[in-house]
Amino acid sequence: MTAILRAGFTAAALCSAAIGLACGGTQQEAPAPAPVVAIEPIDPATAGAITGAITFEGTPPAPTPINTGSDPYCEKLGPMTTETVSVGTGGALQNVFVYVKDGLGNRVFPVPTAPVVLDQRGCRYVPHVLGLQVGQPFEILSSDNTLHNVHAMPESNREFNKAHQEAGIRHMHVFTAKEVMIPFKCDVHRWMNAYVGVLDHPFFAVTGTNGAFELKGLPPGNYTIEAWHEKLGTQTQTVTIGEKQTSTIAFTFKA
Repeated sequence: MTAILRAGFTAAALCSAAIGLACGGTQQEAPAPAPVVAIEPIDPATAGAITGAITFEGTPPAPTPINTGSDPYCEKLGPMTTETVSVGTGGALQNVFVYVKDGLGNRVFPVPTAPVVLDQRGCRYVPHVLGLQVGQPFEILSSDNTLHNVHAMPESNREFNKAHQEAGIRHMHVFTAKEVMIPFKCDVHRWMNAYVGVLDHPFFAVTGTNGAFELKGLPPGNYTIEAWHEKLGTQTQTVTIGEKQTSTIAFTFKA
C-alpha cells in the first residue's frame, strides 16, 4: 500500500511540476471573480444601438498557401491558405474587432459567467478573432488529435503557454486587465494565430462574412468607436445616439 501511495504521489507531482503542460481533462488556472453590480445601470427603456458595416476598398491580397508538411495530421486535412485579410461579397471585411473605446463614463458592468471558447480545430484557431470581458472565463480546447500549444503574448496581462497533446484537452484562463488586442500563436504550427480583445464592458463585436456589426443596449450619449484589424490597423469614429435611437456608421479600409 505504501508503494502504491508513493507511486501515485510521484505521478501527481510530475504532472503539476510540468510547467505549461496540460496533463488531461480540464485545468482551472484561476477562478473567475464574482459578477459586479453595475454603477449607473443602463435603462433598457432608453437604450439604443450602433450598427454598421466594414468594407475593404481596392484589390485584396490573395491568400497565401500554407505548407503543412511538418505535421501529417494537418497535411491530410487538405490545402490551407492564410486568413489575414478575408474579403467577401461587395468588399465586406471579416475579422474586424469593433468596440466602444470611450463614452461609457464610470459605469461598471457585470461579468458574464458563461465562458468564451477558443478552439484548435482543423489546425487553426477558431475563431480567428474574438472578444470577452475582464474576469470572464476563457476556455481553450483542442479538437485536433495532434500536438498544439497555446501561446498568449499579452502586454498588460500574464503571458502563458500551454501544451495540448491530443483532442479533448482543455484549460481555463481568466484575464485580469483590459487589452486590445492579445495575439495568440502555436509554436508547433507557425501558421496558427488568433487575436483576443479583452474589455471591461460588453460593447464589442467581430465582423463576419458580411462585414456587419451591432453594438446594442447602449445608453444615450456620445461614443468613440474603434475598428481594429490585424493587418490594416485601426480606425475610429465618433457617434451620438439618443434615447431608443439606432445610429449607423461605416468604416472603409484601403489596400
